[in-house]
Amino acid sequence: MTDIALTPSELSHSSAKPKLDAGLGPTALILFVGLLTAGVLFTAWSIWNDVTAADAPTTTYLPFVLLGVALVIALGFEFVNGFHDTANAVATVIYTHALPPNVAVMWSGFWNFLGVAFSTGAVAFGIVTLLPVELILQVGSDAGFAMVFALLIAAIIWNLSTWWFGIPASSSHTMIGSIIGVGVGNALLRGRDGTSGVDWGKATEIGYSLLLSPVFGFVCAAVLFLVLRFLVKSPALYEEPKGHQPPPWWIRAILIFTCTGVSFFHGSNDGQKGMGLIMLILIGTVPTAYALNRAMPESHTLAYQQASAGAVVAMAPFVKAPAAADVRADLTEFVRTRKTTDTTVASFQKLTLEISDVVAQNGTLGKVPAAAVGNVRNDMYLASETARFLLKTHGAGMDAQSEAKIKTLQKAFDDSTKFIPLWVKIAVAIALGLGTMVGWKRIVVTVGEKIGKTHLTYAQGASAEIVAMATIGAADGLGLPVSTTHVLSSGVAGTMTAHGSGLQLATLRNLLMAWVLTLPVAILLSGSLYALFRQVF
Repeated sequence: MTDIALTPSELSHSSAKPKLDAGLGPTALILFVGLLTAGVLFTAWSIWNDVTAADAPTTTYLPFVLLGVALVIALGFEFVNGFHDTANAVATVIYTHALPPNVAVMWSGFWNFLGVAFSTGAVAFGIVTLLPVELILQVGSDAGFAMVFALLIAAIIWNLSTWWFGIPASSSHTMIGSIIGVGVGNALLRGRDGTSGVDWGKATEIGYSLLLSPVFGFVCAAVLFLVLRFLVKSPALYEEPKGHQPPPWWIRAILIFTCTGVSFFHGSNDGQKGMGLIMLILIGTVPTAYALNRAMPESHTLAYQQASAGAVVAMAPFVKAPAAADVRADLTEFVRTRKTTDTTVASFQKLTLEISDVVAQNGTLGKVPAAAVGNVRNDMYLASETARFLLKTHGAGMDAQSEAKIKTLQKAFDDSTKFIPLWVKIAVAIALGLGTMVGWKRIVVTVGEKIGKTHLTYAQGASAEIVAMATIGAADGLGLPVSTTHVLSSGVAGTMTAHGSGLQLATLRNLLMAWVLTLPVAILLSGSLYALFRQVF
């Protein structure tokens, strides 16, 4: 057999490649199993405590079986999300030898964990509002379970498929597509136009953030790289590493800092997608414990009563006709279509008064009878969505002062229903954090080796990661889900272009195909699964 001679450039490129084949050591394996076990036990103990504290009557164990299955699937999605998206944080520190691979993934996992634990919840409930309102109001029904199972399983299937081929597709894109698929499927099964099953305004808002993120990542990373090359004249920063030699201390510090930041903000942003869905699962299976925020103090009840009274008075001048006979059906139709009728404001006013009466009779949310909890929560959610769309569309023609009263009332509703228990954050944090420790190699190789034609340099890695960290952090603060994958991979491509390194067109073609196909495939998958599960359940 004839030996193949390598050019000096190819020899250098090969010698600079990191060693990615080392598995988890015994200590890491023990830590992995220990955290997994602790997470499962802590979750079970927390649910038991919450259900016991709520005095929830237990006549059958079927809801708990469904809860267990649904939680495994939801946390499985976060686990897959962890190893699917790890490359976004660790590829640059690994390929610049700023950190050894195993150290990098464990470090990233730890900061993903913290990101989830300290997240605000804004993204979680932004995702939930995309779902059809009639399914949210019946989340404990067969249709509700079909919805949750369909969108989670569809997201897992597509994430695993793209991971298997080493394609850095967007988990955010996948989840949004799965939610839209369920909405479209639900509308079609109800004999309506498929476009009526989705909050397209919110979907468009999120879609813009997802679609523009790769363009933003490419341009900003390229500009930052050029600025760095203009200001810092050290040639070593713009050359591939020599063997496995680590970068200069200050660029190494920047690379580790940005890896940390991307990991933290990835956890904070992506971890919330699972949180919102887990809360739907909990509300559907054990509503007495999770439908209302029982931890709210008595002072909240007084503030709620004041907000309710103020909003009812503010709405009075805009009432055009008496409330509908069925105010809930009237408002559900308004939320679905975003079209006000003469009865909309009066129906909203009446529902607000009914909720206020129930809260006043019981003193606090924690004292609402178990049999009434689900209905009160649904009424509050429906009233909150009604307020949101009235404010968004200015459908009732209210003045600024009246809209301010409505907004205060909406916040009171949201404080009562949109909450995330600490144990949910910890369970998601463990799932996402542990996910970063396995299966990361496939996509790390794609980002580190297959986007550009040359080895990643220190300056390229730092530029791409700084842009990714800043973008994800800003999106988290605004409550918008963005694609960590798109920002980072397009950022690497931007720096390669700015450096004149050249891009591997085959990889770019695969990335573009995944970018284009993710939404339609996820929509088709989840819509089909939803129709199937509606028959099963």
